[in-house]
Amino acid sequence: MKLKQRVVLLAILLVIFIFTKVFLIDNLDTSAANREDQRAFQRMLSGLRVALDPRLEHTLQSPWEIAAQWVVPREVYPEDTPELGAVMHAMATKKIVKADVGYKGTQLKALLILEGGQKVVFKPKRYARDYIVEGEPYAGYDRHNAEVAAFHLDRILGFRRAPLVVGRFVNLRTEIKPVATEQLLGTFMTVGNNTCFYGKCYYCRETEPACADGDVMEGSVTLWLPDVWPLQKHRHPWGRTYREGKLARWEYDESYCDAVKKTSPYDSGPRLLDIIDTAIFDYLIGNADRHHYESFQDDEGASMLILLDNAKSFGNPALDERSILAPLYQCCIIRVSTWNRLNYLKNGVLKSALKTAMSHDPISPVLSDPHLDALDQRLLSILATVKQCTDQFGPDVVLVEDRMTLSHL
Repeated sequence: MKLKQRVVLLAILLVIFIFTKVFLIDNLDTSAANREDQRAFQRMLSGLRVALDPRLEHTLQSPWEIAAQWVVPREVYPEDTPELGAVMHAMATKKIVKADVGYKGTQLKALLILEGGQKVVFKPKRYARDYIVEGEPYAGYDRHNAEVAAFHLDRILGFRRAPLVVGRFVNLRTEIKPVATEQLLGTFMTVGNNTCFYGKCYYCRETEPACADGDVMEGSVTLWLPDVWPLQKHRHPWGRTYREGKLARWEYDESYCDAVKKTSPYDSGPRLLDIIDTAIFDYLIGNADRHHYESFQDDEGASMLILLDNAKSFGNPALDERSILAPLYQCCIIRVSTWNRLNYLKNGVLKSALKTAMSHDPISPVLSDPHLDALDQRLLSILATVKQCTDQFGPDVVLVEDRMTLSHL
C-alpha cells in the first residue's frame, strides 16, 4: 500500500476512533447522570415525611446555627437534612421574644424574633382551605398555606431554593402583644370576640384586618436567610405590567427570549435555566405574581434564583394560567435534571408526594384535594409543552445538561 493511501486510511481510522470514543463517553455520561437523577429521586421520596422532632443528635449546635450553615450559593438547604425536623420544630414552637411589622411589601406580614435570635416572617391565615380566589391569577390576599406547600414542592422538585417554611399557631394576646413594637401594637383591634391586626404594608388597611379564632391565629413562618448572605433584587424579565390594556414585551414579541439571551446575567451561567425552573415551579402552584426575584449579592449571575414569597399561589385550582410558562415555551430549553424529575412525578406521584411531605405540618391538611389534583394536571401540561419544543427543535437543543457542583463545608 502506498504511503499516501496509508496516511488516508490512518486518518479515517483516527476520525472513527475519536467519534466512537466521544459518542460512548457522552452516552456513558448521560446514562450515569440519568441514573444519579433516579437515585436522587428515590432518596427524596424516602425522606419526604419530616416529623417535627426537637431532638438534635450528634451536635451541640442550635437549630438556627445548623440551618445557617446549610446555605450556599446554589442551595438553601442540602439534599441530606436529618436535622430538618428539629429546625422546623423550633420554627413552630420556639418562644417569640419580639414582634414587629413586616418588611416592605404589598401584603400583611409580621417579623418575629424567636428565642435564640432567629428571625422568621409570619403570614396570617386569611382564607379557608376550600376558598376560591376569583379574578386575576394574582388576585386576593397572600395565602399562608401556599408558602408551606411551595416549600415542600421545592423539596420534591429537587431545587432546594426556597427558604424553610412551617405552619404555626400563635396566641396574639399572650405571645405577640406583650412583645410587640408600638408600630405593630397600634394596628391591633378586636372584631367581635376575635383579636385582629392589620399591620403596615402597601395594601394594609384598618378595614381589612387579619383575625384570629378568638386569640389563636393560624399562619406560616418562613425562616429568614442568614445576614451573611445579603440579597439582591432583580426585575423578572417575564414580569407583568399590572396595568390594564398595557402588555409587557414578552406578551406580544415571539422572539423575546432571543433578546433576553443577549442581556446579562442571562447571556451566560445558570440564571436563564433558573428562570425556566421557576416558571415550572410557579405554574404548578399557580403563582403569576413573580414580578421580581432575589439572588445573593455580587454573584455575577452564578447564584440561584431564590424562591421567596410564594404566597400568591393555590388561589384557584380550576385556573391554569399558561402565561406563567412563557419562559419555557418561548425559550424552549430545560435542564435535563428538571426534565427527568418531572417525568418521575407523573401518574399521580406528584400529588401523593406533596400530600406525604405536608402530612406532619402543624396546620395539616395544608391544601384541599382540588389543589392537589390541579398539580397533577398542570404537570401534564408542562410535559406536553416540552414535547412540543423537542418536536420542533430536537431534544439535543431543548434538553440542556447543567449540573453545578454544590458544596456544603
